[in-house]
Amino acid sequence: MTASRFLQLTDVAEILNISSSQTYALVRSGELPAIKIGGRGQWRVERTVLEDYIQRCYAETRAFVTAQPVSVDEALHDEALHDEALHDERRVDEGLRDERLVDDPQR
Repeated sequence: MTASRFLQLTDVAEILNISSSQTYALVRSGELPAIKIGGRGQWRVERTVLEDYIQRCYAETRAFVTAQPVSVDEALHDEALHDEALHDERRVDEGLRDERLVDDPQR
């Protein structure tokens, strides 16, 4: 089966590993070009447009990193902060999962 030409916003969110609301904001701001189709106004992003967007993000990131280099110490500090944030996020997710189990003992 060939891949569909257009992606739903939920598919784009999954590909970019961001929330659906973040994806919608990218589309509504015009940062990520999309089309609105049908009577219910469903948003669609063309695969090639998404790939172009990703390449633009890479280029912008390269330009940013080049213009604002960091020392190894700063990079290690940033990585430690990132790891701590991920750990905190996982604890919150586990807490929410535990709460759902308490609310619904059949799970």
